[in-house]
Amino acid sequence: MSEKFIPAFQNFVDELRQIWAKETKDEVRMKKAHAVMESTLLNDPEFINRSKDWPSTEGRKNLLFYTDPDYGFVINGVVREPGRTGSVHDHANAWVLYGLLDGTETLERFDVIDDRRSEGYAKVVLTSAPKGEAGKADLVGPYEVHAEQGSDIRSVAVILRSRELVGKILQGRYDRDTGKYYEGSGPDQIPYPLTAQ
Repeated sequence: MSEKFIPAFQNFVDELRQIWAKETKDEVRMKKAHAVMESTLLNDPEFINRSKDWPSTEGRKNLLFYTDPDYGFVINGVVREPGRTGSVHDHANAWVLYGLLDGTETLERFDVIDDRRSEGYAKVVLTSAPKGEAGKADLVGPYEVHAEQGSDIRSVAVILRSRELVGKILQGRYDRDTGKYYEGSGPDQIPYPLTAQ
């Protein structure tokens, strides 16, 4: 890789590439990545400081930091404005690691209790809603229904996806009130360089 990133991010990418080179199962890869993300990237003062300048991603957007050319994993950023309400969704057959870098959020999980997705209906019920805190990451498995809710302050997260999703794989969308279910592409990807200054 010719591009050099912020040191903590470069180290994270390098460690991920080593994990992907050694492991073949996404679940194993992502569990190892979970430990690496929490022990290094989410607690790096320089990286946290740089995130204070990242633009808002309101309006179904993600900052696109990196797509690995060999292994296909993707690293995004999300910046939520105070009071932001997140939609209920899944990430199809991909694993997603959601690491909170700054602020607080509520990490909701749901069970599907009436599954008629082929008919456009899937009733979901909230099963847990722990508070996410900076420095911690939440690992979401394939087809796990969830939502991230903002708080009364700005929050920033880094997202690691086991593979490219947007524009390639349709993901589930759930209306918690009406039970309506449909599939759609993920958020718009906005390239955002994390190069060293």
